Amino acid sequence: MIKFNVLTLFPSMFEAVLGDSIIGRARENGLIELNFINIRDFSKNKHRKTDDYPYSGGGGMLMTPQPIYDAYMSVADKCDKKPHTIFLSPQGTVFNQEKAKELAKLDNIVFLCGHYEGVDQRVLDMIVDEEISLGDFVLTGGEIPAMAVIDSVSRMIPGVLASEESYGNESHYNGLLEYPQYTHPQEFMGVKIPDVLISGHHKNIEIWKRQQSLLATKKKRPDLLKKANLTEDDRRFLSEIEEKS
Repeated sequence: MIKFNVLTLFPSMFEAVLGDSIIGRARENGLIELNFINIRDFSKNKHRKTDDYPYSGGGGMLMTPQPIYDAYMSVADKCDKKPHTIFLSPQGTVFNQEKAKELAKLDNIVFLCGHYEGVDQRVLDMIVDEEISLGDFVLTGGEIPAMAVIDSVSRMIPGVLASEESYGNESHYNGLLEYPQYTHPQEFMGVKIPDVLISGHHKNIEIWKRQQSLLATKKKRPDLLKKANLTEDDRRFLSEIEEKS
């Protein structure tokens, strides 16, 4: 089982997103554990204040180090070793599927969700192992990125999904985007699903899936093809597509 511990000023935000569906069932089945720690509970200020003006001046407030450190220690003191601690920050390394697979191998992760203008650097230096970003943009706080990372990592835990095949063919897992998918009815508003999918020929269906993944990746994210593990058949197919275009 993997434990996700979230240090946040807004713990109530998480249950609305992570309390149901696949992640909710994974919690009920004991495959993952989610702990939401309210940083305000550790403030020594009589008003439970957790922010103050930065010494450098400028607009906005900074989260103070003491409540964060004590909230972190409430988790760390119960661990045999230092829990891997992630600060959700626009300055961090952009999150991807490879990072999700890497984090899924850990037993205990702490997420620090910043707010306001940022966090006192001293506590970051003391507790944080890495910074992760969802992309080159700024959000109000780290709560939404933390939810996204937890959801993505949880899907990599054995037993959370019905089978490895459930995520093995998803976009980015194998370096390519996912092939298009169809369900009933076989015809909708005059548009039929591809004949190969109802042919019953499993080998041809697998070839179709792979080629459609290649086409989707070439069209939407051609940069991924440079890093993908392509077979000779893949390269031949892409070359044929190039010649026809």
